[in-house]
Amino acid sequence: MMTPVEHETSSGNVFEDIGLPNAAEHLVKAKLVFKIDALMRERGMKQAEAAKLLGVKQPDISKLLRGDFRQFSVERLLRFLIALGQDVEIIVRPHQDVGDLPQLRIL
Repeated sequence: MMTPVEHETSSGNVFEDIGLPNAAEHLVKAKLVFKIDALMRERGMKQAEAAKLLGVKQPDISKLLRGDFRQFSVERLLRFLIALGQDVEIIVRPHQDVGDLPQLRIL
């Protein structure tokens, strides 16, 4: 018979789960970087090519794609998506669900 493994249920935000400050912002940045990475892959874009398009150096793209995105603001990541030919919409509306906290989502 196997012994049950102790575990915790995730909050849905790994950055919060490991106790990082500003966890919500980290999650938003991670989702934006995921979209940037997906676009680069779809286009077969090399890091040097992306760096030129986005106005940064290739090592910065490397760091970004490895998850070291602290140096980039959410606004700058949104500008990267625009440079990659994406429309970016920000919609602000009253929170509707009484059972949950208001949230910031990347779709």
